[in-house]
Amino acid sequence: MKEENHLQISKSIFLIPVVYIVAIWFIYWVEIQFDFNFNKYGVFPRTFVGFRGVFLTHFIHSNVSHLFNNSIPLFVLLSSLFYFYRDVAYKVLLLGGFFTGLITWCIARESYHIGASGIVYLLFSFVFFSGIIKRHFRLVALSLIIIFLYGGMIWYVLPIKDGISWEGHLSGFVVGLIFAVIFRNRGIVREEHQFIETEFDALFDEHGNFAPPKVEEEFDDEKLEEKF
Repeated sequence: MKEENHLQISKSIFLIPVVYIVAIWFIYWVEIQFDFNFNKYGVFPRTFVGFRGVFLTHFIHSNVSHLFNNSIPLFVLLSSLFYFYRDVAYKVLLLGGFFTGLITWCIARESYHIGASGIVYLLFSFVFFSGIIKRHFRLVALSLIIIFLYGGMIWYVLPIKDGISWEGHLSGFVVGLIFAVIFRNRGIVREEHQFIETEFDALFDEHGNFAPPKVEEEFDDEKLEEKF
């Protein structure tokens, strides 16, 4: 797809980000309004019942602060994904979300792991590394903006703070990096420079030595007769 056709702003770019954020706020409202607790539907590692959290954990949050802290980066990163990487956006979001939850289920501590932060780290990692790998000037610029806005998140893939699922963060970060490598040739890619030979280039041989073509002088028969 040509770049000018790929980078066109449309309402569909913001549709998924808005729907996702409205959904997670609505689910939290249902919890508060009807006195439910959906935490038990999160990822609980290495148990059959806890496996359902692989699919549900990204929609469940513990409190308003948790929800708010995820909402803004989700909107920014999802919008970036669907604008710059629309060819693979659904695969990154859906498959990436599944594998993030699955790895969390495999490696995490025995506790309920909830929240969309795994998706945030998935998107952060994918968008950042894709720009670096593709080396396209627009995508590199996006990567620098993302690292400027959310670079501080990188520390939370380590167990530096209690009560935070660093395993979910690490899972999303790793999956995002892997997807950036897998989809490195999809969507906007850096065009290779095409060498076009000019008249100036014809003045040099294959070894780079100056070798202009010889011009043969043409003489008509009359001039030859006069000369001799």
